[in-house]
Amino acid sequence: MRLILIIITLIGLSILRADIAYNPADFWQGDFCVQSTVKTPSPDSESIEAQLEGKWESLPLVDFPEAFWTWNKACRTEYLETFRQMLSGKEHGAPKLSGPHNGMVATWGMARSDSHFKLNNAVKGCGFLPKPEKLAEITELLQSNIDSDMLTKLNILDSLYQSAEQVFSPNQLVSLELYSEPSYNTQTFINQMVNPACVTVFLDIPTFKIKQIARLLHPKDPKLSTYEKAVVRYVNLIHSFFHGDFPRDYIAVIYYNIEIYDSSPGRKDGKGTKLSP
Repeated sequence: MRLILIIITLIGLSILRADIAYNPADFWQGDFCVQSTVKTPSPDSESIEAQLEGKWESLPLVDFPEAFWTWNKACRTEYLETFRQMLSGKEHGAPKLSGPHNGMVATWGMARSDSHFKLNNAVKGCGFLPKPEKLAEITELLQSNIDSDMLTKLNILDSLYQSAEQVFSPNQLVSLELYSEPSYNTQTFINQMVNPACVTVFLDIPTFKIKQIARLLHPKDPKLSTYEKAVVRYVNLIHSFFHGDFPRDYIAVIYYNIEIYDSSPGRKDGKGTKLSP
């Protein structure tokens, strides 16, 4: 009898863990996608609900530590200063590709038809998300200066980063999914739609590792809340504010902090030390 129970259990587990064929229709409803594995928390929530390994969980959010703010602001200030020097014609180095803007996002979910692997890693442009009470104000600031000269734009961004702790969310980063559409899905997109858990690391010293839940919001989804629409608009706008106009709005991704680690080498309090509870 015990052997029979073990066999039945193993069969059940194999069914639960069986690979499901990748089908874009599972993600797309016409020309927009709907992520069913995460629920967008209310703007003032301290937790997020997500489906992990087939089970819904409520995960508490954690705030960026002071060291993260200090590092992030300093790097972004240096980055903007490089562009100021470029505009002025002064001698300058090349803009750094390392640092807080280029997060390397690791995901795992479902293999695409052209790969043996579910595992994936991709570099994503990352930025802060304004606090809910600041979102409309910052969006209007960017929109009203969208046609300003680049120096003015750099100064506006610099002023926001100098007051980052007061302006931006303490537990969220944002990015865009630029390439996925009904006819083509990136591996990051597929993985995050199936399994919203991911890890972002940054190439720099000091450096940090953040384990997160990714929430994808398509601009054409008619069921987006007022807040979700505002987030999608902001993330696309801040992207265009620096990089120039784009033909359409893209899928916005909110990365909610669940665990934070100091991965800086050569320090006893680094080397992967967990900073969050």
